[in-house]
Amino acid sequence: MLEVSQIRSGYGAVEVLRGIDLDIAAGEIVALLGSNGVGKTTFSAVLSGLVKPWSGTIRFKDEAIQGLGEQAIVDRGLIHVPEGRHVFPNLSVRENLELGSYRRGRANRARNLEHVVEVFPRLRERFAQKAGTLSGGEQQMLAIGRGMMAEPELLILDEPSIGLSPLLVEEMFDLIKRLNSDGLTILLVEQNVLQSMEIATRAFVMENGEIRLSGKASELMDDPELQRSYLGLA
Repeated sequence: MLEVSQIRSGYGAVEVLRGIDLDIAAGEIVALLGSNGVGKTTFSAVLSGLVKPWSGTIRFKDEAIQGLGEQAIVDRGLIHVPEGRHVFPNLSVRENLELGSYRRGRANRARNLEHVVEVFPRLRERFAQKAGTLSGGEQQMLAIGRGMMAEPELLILDEPSIGLSPLLVEEMFDLIKRLNSDGLTILLVEQNVLQSMEIATRAFVMENGEIRLSGKASELMDDPELQRSYLGLA
């Protein structure tokens, strides 16, 4: 579904991504892991058209999309749920969700809205509530639900567990696993290595703008370099 080859990008004269190769097959959860500041969010922004690549290729469903604008990329079904949730605080939960289908999925808005609140029942209870008054966990559910309203074929989740309590982190990963079991392909961009590896099919580990490790998640868990660098094990 997604093939990324030798992507380089950055801001001004500062290179952040230094030749990224990554691929995702339909139906997978692929985890992109790494510490804060290694380039994961920049990579997500490049995929979704918010940051332009300097060089390299991005093919989504066998079509080159590098350099396209964010609206054209959304229209093709690649949907990005950004780090920090970015809900519209003064709009209601329902209005936030409906805005998710502004570019894509408008014809099926009612059906998709019902599906979202089946996955996130708490959002139905808060339909009329302003999004800015929700808890952090509820805002994350709303951000993901808004992304689902656009009928994604590939959903990028950028740091969905950040700022959540341990209990809500568990719930969030269970929900991501459920979305995938329903057929949704997911790129999970996370610092939370252990729980991401538990639900991912494959994983890529980024360090200083480069992919240092990649492979099946189950096998990478036993990799000595991953254990030493990211899990704090000797």
